Amino acid sequence: MSPDEKTELKLGIGRIPEILLDNTDRNRTSPFAFTGNRFEFRAVGSQTNNAAPLTALSAALAVQLKKFKEQVDLLIEKGVKKDEAIFQIIKKTILESNPVRFNGDGYSEDWKKEAAKRGLTNITSVPESLTKYLDKKSKEILIGTGVMSERELEARVEVEMEKFTKKIQIEARVLGDLAINHIVPTAVAYQTKLIQNVQGMRDIFSESEFNELASARKELIKAISKHISTIKARTAEMIEARKKCNKIESETEKAFAYDKEVKPYLDDIRYHIDKLELTVDNEMWPLPKYREMLFTR
Repeated sequence: MSPDEKTELKLGIGRIPEILLDNTDRNRTSPFAFTGNRFEFRAVGSQTNNAAPLTALSAALAVQLKKFKEQVDLLIEKGVKKDEAIFQIIKKTILESNPVRFNGDGYSEDWKKEAAKRGLTNITSVPESLTKYLDKKSKEILIGTGVMSERELEARVEVEMEKFTKKIQIEARVLGDLAINHIVPTAVAYQTKLIQNVQGMRDIFSESEFNELASARKELIKAISKHISTIKARTAEMIEARKKCNKIESETEKAFAYDKEVKPYLDDIRYHIDKLELTVDNEMWPLPKYREMLFTR
């Protein structure tokens, strides 16, 4: 193709206009981006085997193509010419699918608001999203097309539930170890240095000078104490929550319990650790910092 020919798509269907090729980088922010002459599916997580989403997408596509052909054939039987029938069904499909089509930034807060207006779900819970495989519409697609049996579908969902639980369980254990055995001792050691510094200042300065010069350090000592106390308390609570969740036999119920009872502690504990990371002496901090991982140190 010549450069001029590459700027447009010729579909060869009557009454369907030529489409200009898209030359933007929208594929970076859209889960399904039309990037010129194709659609790109870019919503798969970095750790995800793309076989699962591709299975769902291929099954949905097969169902829709079958439905599309049935509708076109019905119009042709009524005497409508083939191209006209195709055009009418395409127009009908475009109007019906309008709520799920969005050409903006799918990561933005604006899209979340827009999605709510369009009546679209915005599920952020992994266990909740997995249960959607067992909805009536999902079964009609995956089981109705013969892609899976009902027993196989249920088994796959149960395996994914267990995988989610194991991941959160491992993350919680690792975070608890890092917090108690690395972060807290380092923060205490730095706090001790600050206390010694404040005590030394009291020895060499007058009372008024000391109160003025040491006030910031004393506030820092208090802040560190609060973060340390919160980290220790939240870690202990997380361990107890994990123990309770581990007693649940059902993998689905256990996954939901881990999602609601254990997972929130991860962000809470991390918040206080991040605050200490910005406070503790850089030379004392035991773990790589973000700027160090970005090679800016």
